Amino acid sequence: MVDRPNKPSALASTPRLPPQAQVSTSDDNATVTAVLPTGESVEVRLFGATVTSWKTATGEEKLWLSEAAVLDGSKAIRGGIPLVFPRFAQAPEHEPTVKLPQHGFARTSRWELLGKSTSEGSSSNVKLDFGLSSENLDAKTQSLWPYKFGLIYSVMLDPDSLNTTLVITNEGDEPFEFQALFHTYFKINDITSIEVAGLEGASYIDKVDELKTKTQQGPLTISSETDSIFQPTSGSEGPLVISEGGQPRLRIVRENLPHVVVWNPWADTAAGMADFGPNDGYKNMICVEPGTLKPWQKLEKGDTYEVAQTLTLL
Repeated sequence: MVDRPNKPSALASTPRLPPQAQVSTSDDNATVTAVLPTGESVEVRLFGATVTSWKTATGEEKLWLSEAAVLDGSKAIRGGIPLVFPRFAQAPEHEPTVKLPQHGFARTSRWELLGKSTSEGSSSNVKLDFGLSSENLDAKTQSLWPYKFGLIYSVMLDPDSLNTTLVITNEGDEPFEFQALFHTYFKINDITSIEVAGLEGASYIDKVDELKTKTQQGPLTISSETDSIFQPTSGSEGPLVISEGGQPRLRIVRENLPHVVVWNPWADTAAGMADFGPNDGYKNMICVEPGTLKPWQKLEKGDTYEVAQTLTLL
């Protein structure tokens, strides 16, 4: 071997980047999945931008999805986190939206994946951005609600939390009014062992008891069909905590969402819903849905409104 006096020095080793979240799209371009290096995952259907799965690192599912949910794009997905916009329920008193389907069109429209990102200096989270605008709507829906708008929906996954943020922009000349809500279905073990704290003292409308206005006494428990619209005394600021068997399981923090809908169909109503399965699935789910309902939010030309919820495991 020849000993060269000026032999090159060894190349400096390149520092390895920390593991990054993996984002993939299904072969049929219907579902986007993100998996953190630590194993947590989230799945979003482009139909409705509906979050259909949120799993911990051990694979424990936190969202309830009906076994009979229709996933072919012919109707809204029963379960996960459907998006409600621009109206909640039927809203027959609000003329501009009266012809729209129940809960509006956001959950039954095809959204576009705009991109993915992580927080600056962090590889432990991932954010997926989705978009929907008036131009994306079919001709029939545009005729029923002829306003120009833009929606940006962001889903951020952290090891112990899931944040969903919806930014609504009026992109036309005419003002419009809207309601918005995250229709979140949580997966639980036993509905009779659930308590929801943070609604104490709240005024609510009981939709299964002739729309009577009542006041919540103590933490909310469920023992029959429940469909109530709460206005927490803390407005949009106070967190909600879901406990099971006396143990806190999940905290909900709301931003610009002063109302909370709590829903469980119980046995008879569940049995009458074609896309609710199994029939006794009501025992394993509860909907706790932050929203902005009344008064309706009004956006003038060029204005933007942002709402968000953060779901944190306890």
